Amino acid sequence: MQFRAKNIINKIGAQYLIVYVAFVLIFVFFTLYLGSTFISLQNILNITRQTAMISIMAIAMTFVISSGVIDLSVGSIAAMSAMIAAIVLRETNNIFLALVCGLSMGALVGGINGVLITKANIPAFLTTLGMMGIVRGFAMWVTNTAAVPILNHNFNFIFGTGNLFGIPVLLYWTVLFGVIGYILFNKIPFGRHVLATGGNETAARFSGINTNRIKIMVMVMSGTFAAFAGILYAGRMQAGRFTFGQGDELSVIAAVIIGGTSMAGGTGAIIGAITGSLLMGMINNGLVLAGLTVAQQTIIRGIIIILATAIGNHYAARNKS
Repeated sequence: MQFRAKNIINKIGAQYLIVYVAFVLIFVFFTLYLGSTFISLQNILNITRQTAMISIMAIAMTFVISSGVIDLSVGSIAAMSAMIAAIVLRETNNIFLALVCGLSMGALVGGINGVLITKANIPAFLTTLGMMGIVRGFAMWVTNTAAVPILNHNFNFIFGTGNLFGIPVLLYWTVLFGVIGYILFNKIPFGRHVLATGGNETAARFSGINTNRIKIMVMVMSGTFAAFAGILYAGRMQAGRFTFGQGDELSVIAAVIIGGTSMAGGTGAIIGAITGSLLMGMINNGLVLAGLTVAQQTIIRGIIIILATAIGNHYAARNKS
């Protein structure tokens, strides 16, 4: 029986199980420590609201990291998308146009990132780090750092503040993007090509996969998903602000790595990334309820990122050996 269980764990992959085990253990810990304050339905739903944007960006980031690159510009794209949507709504009050403009900006920035990475051979870390500053600067510039209020109640309801059957609309959006990400990653050739590109780019290229196109596609996907996260930020906060998404790139990457995706590329798990996002949100929520300061929460989040990366690299090395 012990040998059989060990084989099952090896088959599934220990790095994929860690996030679920950690989720249960931390959930039990906070439940015992904080009691009904933490376990209440209102607080659980609040966690899903707070993590929706991170979860959606983490879904796309799974594709990015699995392909062997990285995207540090997602938080800035979210801020710029929120600002664009708010400005368009202020000028036209057209929800569809605001959505199209915001998503188009994200896709454009993602495409530029992909072209610079593949055609100019600039490392993804440096490309997206520079783009992070450029896009954040534009988000500050367009309104001279002023917030842009959103007075369209339908927009705010659909993309942020609404509830359907007692469930936040943000949770519905998370589930929808999770289903889309799961199908793209697991059910069609695109997902296999992403993993092949990240696992061994040379071998993937010789097998007929256009690895440059795959990298551009995942960067466009990352920019688009980040832009939609910005739309959700705008709807939830009922305004566009250049501060949206600050530090989100770290939370997104942490969620993806905790969820079982290796920084070396070639592996990934969509459900794991969403669970990792919820885990990060649950930890933040528990620490706030426990009375820890923002500085202490930041320290603990950094420790979690280091531990997650170390554990992921450990199991990735074991799988390759």
